[in-house]
Amino acid sequence: MRFTHKAQGKTATDFGVRTSGTPPSHARFLNMRICIYPGTFDPVTNGHLDVVARASRLFDKIIMAVADNPGKGPLFSVDERIRLIEENLAPYPNVVADRFTGLLVDFARKRQAIAIIRGLRALSDFEFEFQMALMNRHLDHKIETIFVMTKDAYSYTSSRLVKQISRFGADIGPFVPPNVIAALEARHSTDPGE
Repeated sequence: MRFTHKAQGKTATDFGVRTSGTPPSHARFLNMRICIYPGTFDPVTNGHLDVVARASRLFDKIIMAVADNPGKGPLFSVDERIRLIEENLAPYPNVVADRFTGLLVDFARKRQAIAIIRGLRALSDFEFEFQMALMNRHLDHKIETIFVMTKDAYSYTSSRLVKQISRFGADIGPFVPPNVIAALEARHSTDPGE
């Protein structure tokens, strides 16, 4: 179907208007549903990756926003955490990792995100996450917060617990990907006090 512009005799396609077929790539980008998945990810766990797997089916692009917060005393640097994440993203081509500082809503706004996704492990997570969601809504009502319940297998898993038990040589295979096991073993062997 072609429309003619009477004044100049041009068709809609001459003006970049698509009349059939798939939208051009720049149009898909403009309508892309982008979601932020924030966290410290120190280190990334299978629970985090489970949330990523499910979110990647709901959104066109997921940005794992790795918090640059030295005050929390992370075991791994931001660059190390991003590398550990990126090494596990091959199955999820629409997921990237990036660092952020400051307010999460500012980061989300700059990335043109429409939502923030948070994983919930237990009821105890909900109160804190609910408060954060309400504050984020106050700061920017256009950005939604979506809660995703973790799988039962990961409901008691946290980065903090993984670091604690790995220090004593416990099997952390069910909780983290292989590259994180190797990174933790290397870190503990060079700094036993960690």
